[in-house]
Amino acid sequence: MSEKNGTPDTPAGSTGPRPEPLRFFGTTWVDHDNGYTVRRIAVSVGSLATAAVSCLVLRFAYDGIQIAAIGGLVTTLLVVMFAVCSALAFRHTWETFSKRPDPDRHASLRGLLAIGFVGSLLAYFFRSLIEAPGEKLHREEYETARQQHDSRSTRRTGNPAKKRRRT
Repeated sequence: MSEKNGTPDTPAGSTGPRPEPLRFFGTTWVDHDNGYTVRRIAVSVGSLATAAVSCLVLRFAYDGIQIAAIGGLVTTLLVVMFAVCSALAFRHTWETFSKRPDPDRHASLRGLLAIGFVGSLLAYFFRSLIEAPGEKLHREEYETARQQHDSRSTRRTGNPAKKRRRT
């Protein structure tokens, strides 16, 4: 295990698949080692604390709008916009934990995700209570890659020149 990045060292000459590192977890999600549980707790607490601080900042922004007295309709529209964007960001972020996002769709939703950042933080919090966010998706992909590699390497074993020919 490499101490610098938390990824397993590949043995010399190994051609097998390597697990993809997750943000904040590296590849500790593979065997749930090297502080995996502590990292999950830290990510849960950190994302919840960040969401709480973000809500406090939004509250200050709301107070500023109230002081500016721009009108009830605009204030209501602003609150609804943040609520809807947060809900959509939560849903989108939650879906990315179980399937790879479409890059074009993700790019088109970038503004919405920025506005609804509280929803993304909450999705990260709730998912980290269950597993490392994205672990299930990465584990499925890694297991599939390992199975494909193992099946290919078992088919290629032996020297074909030394095989007996059927007569």
